[in-house]
Amino acid sequence: MTLSNVTRRGMIGGLAAGVSAAAVISSDAFISGARAQSARKTFILVPGAFSGAWCWRRVSDRLEKQGHKVYSLSLTGLGDRSHLLSKDINLDTHIADIANLVEWEDLTDICLVAWSYAGYPASGALERIGSRVSSIVWVDALKPSDGQSFRDEVPFKAEDGAISIPAPKAVRPDAYQDPKDAAWFLSKATSQPIGTWLQPVKLSGARERVAKKTYIRLPKFPLAALDKAFAECKADKSWTVVENTTSGHPVMINEPDWLTDVLLKSV
Repeated sequence: MTLSNVTRRGMIGGLAAGVSAAAVISSDAFISGARAQSARKTFILVPGAFSGAWCWRRVSDRLEKQGHKVYSLSLTGLGDRSHLLSKDINLDTHIADIANLVEWEDLTDICLVAWSYAGYPASGALERIGSRVSSIVWVDALKPSDGQSFRDEVPFKAEDGAISIPAPKAVRPDAYQDPKDAAWFLSKATSQPIGTWLQPVKLSGARERVAKKTYIRLPKFPLAALDKAFAECKADKSWTVVENTTSGHPVMINEPDWLTDVLLKSV
């Protein structure tokens, strides 16, 4: 998700092993061995605000061509599930979307990938499915603490009685490398259920107990909450941190080959 940086709403919409505490791994060094990964893996790809499974298409195609199992989600009320938008959708709904997929499909040894806003429902889902997840990758994603809501990190205003935040009508000028991709995003973007941004997340530390954790920061998209998450991961040797300075926030659209390689290295 990426919006114009002219307004606060624009800023809101902009949201989708073993390194030393002070180190940041360069992308070239990090992905150098990725293509050597040959074992079949299971990936769950969770989109950010205003987005659906469609935003992962380029990455999921690449992973599947290499023989991996991929589940790209559209969270309730968004993307191809936008017809389900209602006032009753909250963060628990999106947490259940992720956890129920894992439980009904009997998935194990999962790499859970969260982009942007998805850091909230993915963190919550790990409270239920953490034992089934062997690695996580936070792609410029929020990293909430227990009791925190999206609104706490990215304040916003909404109309009285609104059940959703309207889909963006513009994107940041530096978000997409190809204007056609920007137009594609805007054509697919759907309103965000407001309850998902208001409800605090309940966490007991399951996210931190995942064996392998990677955080990707895309600093071309400025947001204090993402800088904070990146700094926390850099200071924690249980996280691997990777910085991409060439792509805007939607790296899965701008640089799918790069992101695919990083995901394969992260499992």
